Amino acid sequence: MKKTSLLFVGWLALSVMPAAAAQPIPLVYPVENTGAAYPKPVMPSLEELPVVAPLTDPFMWSATDPFNWKQASKARSTKFKDWSRRRAEIAWEIQHYEIGERPVVHPDSVTAQFADGLLTVVVRHEGRTLTLTAKVQLPEGEGPFPAVIGMNMPSGSLPAALFTSRQIALITFSHNQVTTYYRHSNNDPFYQLYPHLNVDNSGQYAAWSWGVSRLIDGLERCRASLPINLSRLAVTGCSYAGKMALFAGAFDERIALTIAQEPGGGGAAAWRVSETLGKVETLGATDYNWFANPMRAFSGTNTARLPFDHHELCAMVAPRALLMFGNPDYEWLADPSGQVSMAAARAVYKAFGIEDRCGYSIEGKHGHCQLPKSQYPELEAFIDRFLLGRQGVDTHCTKSSLENLDVSRWISWWGSNKPVLAPMP
Repeated sequence: MKKTSLLFVGWLALSVMPAAAAQPIPLVYPVENTGAAYPKPVMPSLEELPVVAPLTDPFMWSATDPFNWKQASKARSTKFKDWSRRRAEIAWEIQHYEIGERPVVHPDSVTAQFADGLLTVVVRHEGRTLTLTAKVQLPEGEGPFPAVIGMNMPSGSLPAALFTSRQIALITFSHNQVTTYYRHSNNDPFYQLYPHLNVDNSGQYAAWSWGVSRLIDGLERCRASLPINLSRLAVTGCSYAGKMALFAGAFDERIALTIAQEPGGGGAAAWRVSETLGKVETLGATDYNWFANPMRAFSGTNTARLPFDHHELCAMVAPRALLMFGNPDYEWLADPSGQVSMAAARAVYKAFGIEDRCGYSIEGKHGHCQLPKSQYPELEAFIDRFLLGRQGVDTHCTKSSLENLDVSRWISWWGSNKPVLAPMP
């Protein structure tokens, strides 16, 4: 079992300046999407997409001409100044090919109020409304307090005491107010608000992550009455809700810390790697309530035509903090795929000189969604550094009980323009 160490960089106003960087690297942003101004790239059809057997290159620009992919793919950048654009391209691809549209919301379309421990957010669109309510548990004192948004529970499946003992507020995201888990229909509030979206062309992870963003909109509008530190927000959830937290953190750059607990296939795990494993969730064998139906075309051998993979979903969190917990006792979680994917995502962070902002801890001998005390140190380190801004905290974390995982065979082609999967050693 390999354990790496964990280091302080500083908080939002104390952004670090790696030796190779020309500018400080923020820990969080005050806007949902820093790449909103970039145009949507061309989205080739399945037949026009190239076969990429290993993990796709996260630094390679999307093709602007689907008939000239090789020429377009020569353009790539590992510079942080270009990441906002590249991240925006990945976000467009994930929406187009996998989860469906996350509608852009005009600021004037959202109103909110906070009273008696309840945050109420109203979103309006073309005469229709969607209402979200969230219970907020505030610590004693005046604040402003860091906060964690838990998927359907105050702190997700993580021990609440690890947050409340640190004067961190708990906010519950009730996802059924957006679309109903396992029983979603076109009558759900999200699809009623946006009739051009439906259960076929829009998956629940588009809707749920959109809902988390609207909750953050509400926190912004209630800053005078609700003492939350908006630069120190975390999201967390486990299993299907771990995927939910990951998508929320990937798409909303106002989230400083994303904690994805046992997110499994369709979460941190890379679809391509999962295809090489046993009884795990694959692209063709997943819950299509969660994903948009057009993704089905990429099942089986066509998975290699998907123009992204979930190491890029994880990398979208960069430069903000990401911590993934795994549990290899449950084969279907595909933790070998999750570890390879997270290691590939860390390569993006490493290119920017901020590798200690992305970590994973994979350990068994405990129940699903039951964080053992042996994994508390990793969680506490990420909380202390990225929510509390404590100096001297070590957050280099690549802890795993899994062995003999060759990450290099999946990513060694990056930058070569020759997407060939290296053979097993």
